[in-house]
Amino acid sequence: MRPIRSLLIYLVVVFLGGALLAPWLYWLAQWAAGLWPALSGLANKPFHRFLDRSMLGLALVCLWPLLRGGGARSWPDLGFVSQGRPTRQILSGFALGWASLAAVALLALACGARAFILTHSAGEVFHHLITATCTAALVAVLEEVVFRGALFGLLRQSMPWPAALVVSGAVYSAVHFIKSGETALPVQWNSGLMLLRQMIYHPPPLIPAFLTLLAAGSILALCYQRTGALYFSIGLHAGWIFWLKTYGFLSHSSGARESFWGTDNLIDGWLSCLVLLSLFVLIARQKQKNPSG
Repeated sequence: MRPIRSLLIYLVVVFLGGALLAPWLYWLAQWAAGLWPALSGLANKPFHRFLDRSMLGLALVCLWPLLRGGGARSWPDLGFVSQGRPTRQILSGFALGWASLAAVALLALACGARAFILTHSAGEVFHHLITATCTAALVAVLEEVVFRGALFGLLRQSMPWPAALVVSGAVYSAVHFIKSGETALPVQWNSGLMLLRQMIYHPPPLIPAFLTLLAAGSILALCYQRTGALYFSIGLHAGWIFWLKTYGFLSHSSGARESFWGTDNLIDGWLSCLVLLSLFVLIARQKQKNPSG
């Protein structure tokens, strides 16, 4: 039970510590913006962004102690193994992730639920594609290390890996709804705690977005389990994030039913949920095959 104990301590530190740290980060941003007006954009971010970032920061800072407490001693224990073809696995995963959500986007466009935004200049499109690609790469690596390498890796030491897959997927999905919360100003020392409490007792609409993210987390964990490395999962995750950053930039809703087609967020419609659930079933049925091909 040592990995479970280490994981519980880690989650308490990340959630409660992040909630207590967030107001101080918010106040620091306000103070810095008073000295350097160029930072006013940062200071004007909603408070939930500071909570999100403080929790992510603590999650990364405390990651190594968590892994040490769970028995991990090296990068291979975290999913970065030396055998195989990492580059090929990353590119194969990216292609699958990109294609799966591209199918959602193309269906929405073909059926008239979405329409292209034609007002962007070539420079704006190029800048967005570069930014989306860099963001996708960075976020994919960070989240795969935390949620699959650490969380799923530790859970499967203390329970059957299918159960660890479901639990880690549920945690992964739930964490993404922190950004949906709001809190009234002025920010006080306990605003982060109040925001977490608000989300527990008054959660935002979870279906189908929660199921979509649960399916995504389960797919990523399953690919890690099958390949024995994080590379394919990192590429797959990056392909999805690219579309999450690009869908609302390139298209807008035409007034169709967003509960099915989704909003600019893409993952909050039933179509995305069905596509990812189908992808999970397809990968799960390939019992003797490596997902990277």
